[in-house]
Amino acid sequence: MFGFRRGSGARSGAAVVVPLLAACLLTSAAGSSAGAGQDGHCAGMERLRVPGAAHQQQSCLPELTTAGTVSSGHTDPADWAGLTPSGLPTPHGVPGIQIDGYFPDDSHTNDTHGWNHDAQFVIRLPDDFTGGLVVSGSPGNRQQYANDRAIADWALARGYAFAATDKGNTGLQFHRDGEQPGDAIAEWNRRMTQLTIAAKAVVAQRYGHAPRRTIATGLSNGGYLVRWQLENRPGLYDGGVDWEGTLWRKQSPNLLGYLPKALRAYPRYADGGPDVDEAHAAMLDAGFAPGSEFLWQYHHKVYWGLTQRIYRKELDPGYRGDSADYDYAARKDIVAPAIEKIALTGDIKRPLITVHGTLDALLPIGTDSDVYAGMVRDEGRGSLHRYYRIEGGNHVDGLVDEFPKRLRPLTPCHRSAFVALERWLARDVQPPPSGTVARPAEASPDELLTQCRLD
Repeated sequence: MFGFRRGSGARSGAAVVVPLLAACLLTSAAGSSAGAGQDGHCAGMERLRVPGAAHQQQSCLPELTTAGTVSSGHTDPADWAGLTPSGLPTPHGVPGIQIDGYFPDDSHTNDTHGWNHDAQFVIRLPDDFTGGLVVSGSPGNRQQYANDRAIADWALARGYAFAATDKGNTGLQFHRDGEQPGDAIAEWNRRMTQLTIAAKAVVAQRYGHAPRRTIATGLSNGGYLVRWQLENRPGLYDGGVDWEGTLWRKQSPNLLGYLPKALRAYPRYADGGPDVDEAHAAMLDAGFAPGSEFLWQYHHKVYWGLTQRIYRKELDPGYRGDSADYDYAARKDIVAPAIEKIALTGDIKRPLITVHGTLDALLPIGTDSDVYAGMVRDEGRGSLHRYYRIEGGNHVDGLVDEFPKRLRPLTPCHRSAFVALERWLARDVQPPPSGTVARPAEASPDELLTQCRLD
């Protein structure tokens, strides 16, 4: 969810990158272009229009992946800091067109490019287009470039067009957007729908035909968007890959219920006092997996309190107590109207593949994707779903660098799931049955960066 852009220990280079973005992108008025058609490969890009956009800026780039966009200023490394292992290979050799812009909105949490305007998006159109479109929303409360390393690089190298949204509000104050509790998160779903429709139109303009396949994918909050879109806007997509999407529903478990339990139990566990065994049992009862204990200190320091607080402010702003004292069961009826705006049902209507790490210490697998897979089955949609529990995976891959022998990255497993979905959609080749994907005992950390067999 979560890996917040503000106050998350983002790399110091962010201060350099953002002005560079502004310098590259704010050189002309809306609808203008930069470097158009210098060698013919971007010819006609000045005619591309994003339907509904209030502002757009086209750029002709020799490299659309982060191998080039970091230096050209067409991405922001601070936006994807900590989401991927440092050794993840970076594809290159993908020239094409990038369109940055924003849709009409009245909130101002996204300061990228100096626009101070929300509902920002990026659309990338590779020269060597293979016919597909990937659409994604940002994880956590990050901005529109957050998926560039984990998803966009790889998708672009496979010839897909790529589009991503900031979801309409960003940062630790995202909950101030909207008039009623739940409005800010509900906007995420509208913005994903809006961008998908617009990106399809831009693809048709650029290549002369609509995308032959449209796939929704995303990490954490981005995975939640995939689930919601396939439940509620299935006509826009052929399928989706859900990378440990956040589970929102009125019933327990949800993060408003289990994170306060962790905030109460973990300090007693960390103190190692006479009730350490009782505190450990309370952590497991809250949903945290046995074997994930080595991750708890970091998540207690960085994620649990902050996450519970800002989402509680979005969904239950009337609560005035301490985060550790929050009792979701006692306040469920108060929170219900807000959660009903964003709740998932499991009633997917297009093929969906879910991957989730068994050691996820932010959205524990037992309180999230295990539950969602059951919801899908209960709705009679099990034939449309494959669910792979990735042994040794955590919520984000950045900690793989610190624990290379105890964690495995989910990025290659997401890519394997994506390929399995491609085959499922193209040739009706059924993916491997759902199940737990064991961490190969003999695999080196480098091998795990590129390999993940789902069967």
